[in-house]
Amino acid sequence: MSRRRTPVQAAPRCTVTVCRGCCCGTAKVPGVDHAAQLAYLKAELGSVVQVRAVNCLDACEQANVIVVQPSPEGRAAGGRPVWLGLVNDPDVTADIAEWVRSGGPGLADPPEILDLYTFGPSRRVRRVLEC
Repeated sequence: MSRRRTPVQAAPRCTVTVCRGCCCGTAKVPGVDHAAQLAYLKAELGSVVQVRAVNCLDACEQANVIVVQPSPEGRAAGGRPVWLGLVNDPDVTADIAEWVRSGGPGLADPPEILDLYTFGPSRRVRRVLEC
């Protein structure tokens, strides 16, 4: 008799995408410890969501950009990706982490301060990301 174990699948999670391309995460945005920002998000959220860095989200005028995508459960509850720009302050990064730990889009209301950072990407950028 075989004692093979069926792998346990983790619950689907949010995804936090951190732009680290031509403007975000570079000296073009001075006074920000970009490496520390990404390390903080990975340390705070890595066990509960996927945190990934990408080369460029093509929203350079909003550098630094972070996109929080809902989990399947959050999407079913009406959550949609939330684009946050000008995330250049450790307190805002901490607010994002707190919201994501609470469930993120569709499952938890973001702190009101994040309304100041929310923006909509261009249709062209949305099309590319939806593919």
